[in-house]
Formats: sequence, C-alpha cells, structure tokens
Amino acid sequence: MELQTTIYIFVCLSFALYIGIAIWARAGSTSEFYAAGGNVHPVLNGMATAADWMSAASFISMAGLISNMGYGGALFLMGWTGGYVLLAMLLAPYLRKFGKFTVPQFIGDRFYSKSASSVAVVCLLIASLTYIIGQMTGVGVAFSRFLGVSSDVGIYAGMAIVFAYAVFGGMKGITYTQVAQFVVLILAYTVPAIFISLQLTGNPIPQLGLGGDYVGSDMSLLSKLDMVVTDLGFDQYTTTTAGSSLNMFMYTMSLMIGTAGLPHVIMRFFTVPSVKAARSSAGWALVFIAILYTTAPAVAAMAKLNLHATVNTAVTTGGDLYAREASIKNEDRPDWMTRWEKTGLLKFEDKNGDGRIQYYNDKSNNDVAVGKAGAAGWKGNELTVNPDIIVLANPEIALLPNWVIALVAAGGLAAALSTAAGLLMAISSAVSHDLIKNIFMPNISEQGELRAGKISMAVAVVLAGYLGLNPPGFAAGTVALAFGVAACSLFPAIMMGIFSTKMNKEGAIAGMLAGLFITLFYVFAHKGLFFIQGTDFLPLIGGANSFFGITPEAFGTVGALVNFAVAFLVYKVTKEAPAHIQAMVEAVRVPRGSKRLTGSH
Repeated sequence: MELQTTIYIFVCLSFALYIGIAIWARAGSTSEFYAAGGNVHPVLNGMATAADWMSAASFISMAGLISNMGYGGALFLMGWTGGYVLLAMLLAPYLRKFGKFTVPQFIGDRFYSKSASSVAVVCLLIASLTYIIGQMTGVGVAFSRFLGVSSDVGIYAGMAIVFAYAVFGGMKGITYTQVAQFVVLILAYTVPAIFISLQLTGNPIPQLGLGGDYVGSDMSLLSKLDMVVTDLGFDQYTTTTAGSSLNMFMYTMSLMIGTAGLPHVIMRFFTVPSVKAARSSAGWALVFIAILYTTAPAVAAMAKLNLHATVNTAVTTGGDLYAREASIKNEDRPDWMTRWEKTGLLKFEDKNGDGRIQYYNDKSNNDVAVGKAGAAGWKGNELTVNPDIIVLANPEIALLPNWVIALVAAGGLAAALSTAAGLLMAISSAVSHDLIKNIFMPNISEQGELRAGKISMAVAVVLAGYLGLNPPGFAAGTVALAFGVAACSLFPAIMMGIFSTKMNKEGAIAGMLAGLFITLFYVFAHKGLFFIQGTDFLPLIGGANSFFGITPEAFGTVGALVNFAVAFLVYKVTKEAPAHIQAMVEAVRVPRGSKRLTGSH
C-alpha cells in the first residue's frame, strides 16, 4: 500500500476513535463538564494527564530543539519534567483537597477576593491563548505534510475535530479522548525510536542505544555524532550549552515553575474521586511522561546523525572541509526531502550553481575551514532544516516502513489536539465558571452555566483557530511566553496561597500584576508589541538580553521573584488574612487526622 493511502487510513481511524469516544462520554452536568464527574480512575487520569502535558511542543518540537542545540537542549527535559514533579508534589494534592474546579476559583476563595480571581483569569487567558497558538501551528504542520493540504486547511480540520469532542463532551469527553490520544502518541514516538536504535546501535531500547556503540565501528554513537558535526564546522553535540550558565539556569527554572502553574494540567487533578487518588494519578502520569521524555534525547541524536548521513554522502574523517563531500547532488535528493520541501520547513538554495547542495556551518568559528570552503567555490550553507521536522520526518529519513510513518502522523496530531483541548477547557471554565458564574451571574442555573461553558468553548475554538491562522507578531516566542506568564503570575500566587497562611489579597493581587507586567514588558521589548508592529523598545531596557544576559524565554523566573517580593512587601504594610482564611489554609495543608506538635512527648 502506498504511503499516502496508509497515512489517510491511520489518521482517519484515529479521528473516528476520538469522535466515537466523545459521543459516548457526553457531559450532562456541570460536574461532568468541568471535572468529568470526579470519578475517573487514577491510572486513566494519569494517561489523560500525560497526553495533556505532552503537547505538540513535547512531541514535535522538543527532540528537534535538543537535536539543534545539543547538550544545551537538556534544559527542556529538566524544566518540563521538573515542573511536573513540582506540581505533583507541592501543588496538586493541596488543590485537590481544597475542592475547587479551577485555579482562578482557588485564588479567589483563598484570597477572599473577586478581584484576585479576575486577575487570575486574565493571567490564565494570556498563558493559555499564547500556548494554544503553538498547538494549532503543530496541527497545521502535521496536516500540511501528511495529508497534502495547506497548513490553513489543516488548522480548520483540527478546529473541527476538537470542537466535536471538547464542546459537547467537556472535561469528561476530553479525559477519555486523551486516554486514547496518549496511547496513539506514545506508540508513535517509541516505535520509530526502537527501529532506529536497532539500525544504528543494535540495541532495541533507545535509552540504552544512545549510550551504546555505533554499528560497524568501535566508537560510541555520541562520539560518532560529535565527529560528524565538528567535521562540518558545528560545535560538539555533547558539550554545546544554551548561552551562559545563569541563563540556562533561569531558563530551566522558568520552564519548571511555569509548567507547574499552567492551569490546564492542574484541572486534571479534580477529575479523580479523592486526594489519595490525585497523588496516585500524579505518580502514574509521571511514569507515562517518562516514557517519552527519556526517549527524546535518543530520538534527537539518532535523527541528527541520520540527517547528516543522508546529506553528506561521503563525509570522511580527516582532511580539509572543502575536500570532503559535505553535499548531495540536487537530483539525488531522497523522496522525503522533496516531500518536506513542500511544507517550507526544509529549504534548498543552490548558491554556487554546481548542481549540489552543500551543507556545513558557514558561520563557524573555524575561519580556516570556512575560507578553504570558499576557495573551493562554495558560497555558503545551502540547506535549512527547521527543527520541528526532526520527529515527524525521522522515520522517513531512516527509510522505515510506511505504517510507521503513518503512525507518527497520527501521533503528532494526537499530541497537538490533546493539549489544545485541555487549554480550551481551561479557557472555557475561566470564562463560564470564574467570570459568569462567580462574578457576573451568581444565580445562573446549572443548565445555564453548562450552556455558557459550551458557548465559551466554541468561541475559544474559533479564537484559537484564528490565532493559529494569523499568529501575532511575537509568534516565535509564544510557547516561551506562555510558560513565562504562568511562572510570573499564577505559580507564586498558588504557592503563597497554600504555604503562607497570612498572605492577604492585597499582596497576592499586587504580586500577580507586578510579575505579569515586568515579564510581558521584557518579552515584548524583544519581540515587538503585537498591536504596534515594528515598535522597538529595546533601548528602554538597555538592549537585547540586557538584564544579566537573560533571554526573554528565561525571564519568567525573574518575574516570579518580583511577584514574591512585591507580594510580601505589600502584605507587610497591610492587614493579614482573616482568621477563618488562615484556619482554612491550615486545614488544607495539614494531613487529616494529624496532631500539631506541642513540644511534649
């Protein structure tokens, strides 16, 4: 069976499965719409949480970023997995014990203020809407490559699928659909990795293959990769870092605390029947997440090695750069290159007109090598590869069977759709429950609130599609901005709400606003305000990365520190939280049945 037909079959079957589950799991009450009735089994909720967690950024982009950055890409592994551990241990059980559906509701009740809840809604909407742009972009990329349609048509199709199971099913439909999506995406990620690990190392376990020997040689896989990339003028794969050590630390922390503060994952812990089940669910989710996250470094390294081997048909050790065939004849390009070139994510430019595509680092610090390449008639690097294609193109590069390529197509779509649905649920609940029900129309009936929730979801789907089709000017930093917003605003408020009994509403509100403002200003100063295109605010902050060399993607950590500092300063000059709020916080934090220490034995 030809490749395109196989892809259509796999993708259509997966979509039929999602819609079928949504029809079966329709939400009939607000409890089912917001929290799936609160009776989801911990193992199933762990699978759904993992699918919600592992977005298009995890499935499509993470291995590509690691492949492109080398050792420095480890910050994504540390940040995102560390954030989940932080959420599972420090936040989720207490929030579940508090018994509220949403993060803004927790903040509003804990800080006894509708204003605090409203500020939390604003922060949630900014984080969720910016994050969802990346998911819709991932849907467009996957559709455009695998279904042979434009990315715009792909986004429309993705909107229709999400609408079908999210609007009508609510959290109940989303939960059980995400269980199926987890199975699809984890198979799609690990099966090609097993095949490729066998090809390159003879070991079927990718995690072990990464540290194993390269087939047919006496050197390790990573040593072979280091040799290949340095031959072409690139930095060593195993030692490259992401800027300064301070920036790498701040970037990792921003991802970590931003991840812990993202509301669409926190909501998952309200779908289980008890605090004990929430802890169990968090543990299972960590196991399921670890399967993909421990596989990603192997996928990144092996895909990079295969890509170089494809382009550089006769690279040898030793000798000068210009003397090696760091190129491929234009007419000899494999089919997968032709297919991905149509998406615009892989580009060729025959700069010197010799009929070959030269691939090397023309910006290398090795001026001697670059000079010799120029003396040989090379006019610069002629191949551009977007990191986002590394995972999706990986089985094609390795010449794996068509059914494996089709499985990856279904997995990429499952990853993007699962997280998009979770984000849409967070947006919908913030509007219908936290704004309409708790602030504007407190006497609305349950059916009226359910209707408002579905309408909010439908509007959110349309808005998400619009942002995917017409990304704002700062689109390149949207995912980092989403984590930065959650890190600088929601995470500190949740932490102080749980672990500081006396923190008051004035401190919480001031902290969230201060953290949000300074982070957005720093990011927009670098990216350009989306409503004032081309505006340059860099001089106002002293130039690019002027704050101790910290990049915009890492600035969420600074925003969080500002949030904590402002909150405690304001708290010190205002009245502490009322006694009943302090008692409530103690009751949530102290395990049931425990006794306070009195000093006696």
